[in-house]
Amino acid sequence: MPEFEATDVGKAEKTATSLDKDDAAPREGVMTDAGPAPGRPRSLWSDALHDLARKPTFLIAMAVILVLLVMAAFPQLFTSVGPREADLTNNYLRKPELTHFFSPEWLGYNQQGQSIYTRMIYGTRASIIIGISVTALVLLLGGLIGMLAGYFGGWLDAALSRVTDTFMGIPFLLGGMVILVSFDTRTVWTVTFALAFLGWTTIARVMRGSVISIKQSDYVMAARSLGAGTWRILLRHVLPNAAAPVIVVAMIALGGYITAEAVLSFLGIGLSDPAISWGGDINRAQKSIRVAPHVLLYPSILLSITILSFLMLGDAVRDALDPKLR
Repeated sequence: MPEFEATDVGKAEKTATSLDKDDAAPREGVMTDAGPAPGRPRSLWSDALHDLARKPTFLIAMAVILVLLVMAAFPQLFTSVGPREADLTNNYLRKPELTHFFSPEWLGYNQQGQSIYTRMIYGTRASIIIGISVTALVLLLGGLIGMLAGYFGGWLDAALSRVTDTFMGIPFLLGGMVILVSFDTRTVWTVTFALAFLGWTTIARVMRGSVISIKQSDYVMAARSLGAGTWRILLRHVLPNAAAPVIVVAMIALGGYITAEAVLSFLGIGLSDPAISWGGDINRAQKSIRVAPHVLLYPSILLSITILSFLMLGDAVRDALDPKLR
């Protein structure tokens, strides 16, 4: 074999070194294969917020809900007349004066001479409080029951599942009627606890299924192997990852709870006087539907807009949090 001199070997090493440096240095105007340095990865919730900010349905629903929340918290900003002020000279036969926007006579008067517009504004508070309060209670109760049943399993899962099945067998509205009819005075909180007592089962089922699929994940097994306690694993690892489908179901159900309150008040079993409810006003407007349909029409429209807004919000959140729908 031919032998190379030391000088030839040195030249070869220098040539190889210069070629490696030329290959490693990025050329001007040419992007490298590695691309820019990756930033911090976004979580599921940040991705969902990014998607929601570009959804017209979410923005419209949030705008309507914000207006409703302001109406419920500060009704005096929208009307200067009390909801119980009555003047029998202004009866329901007096046609609405649609040219006087946001005035007491704008939408006309009911049978007692009370402003329909004012009662619609003040009725927002009861519906919003009941809807949000029932949703918060069913999230707390149903989420806790579903999380315990799904994580521990065994006899606890069997017992809690049978309790959930028992409550699911009770018709929601019929059960609410049976509970509320036993009270002489039915306030906002009476209706709230009655609906929450029967409405937690769906949340419990969804949370249980989500926890069962998550508790076998690698990060949960790693936390358990490192000696993390049960409640630390549940609150720090399981709950944040299992909450997405539960929140979607709760937001969609919020509109259903507002509907349930309106139906119960329409049947005369919901909120009682002096509470103001859209369902109660719709019930009293039945008597004058032939001669003055606007007395029933306007509260019904506002109730429908409220329910539709919460349903649109729930659908938008569902689409943002479900990776399969992206």
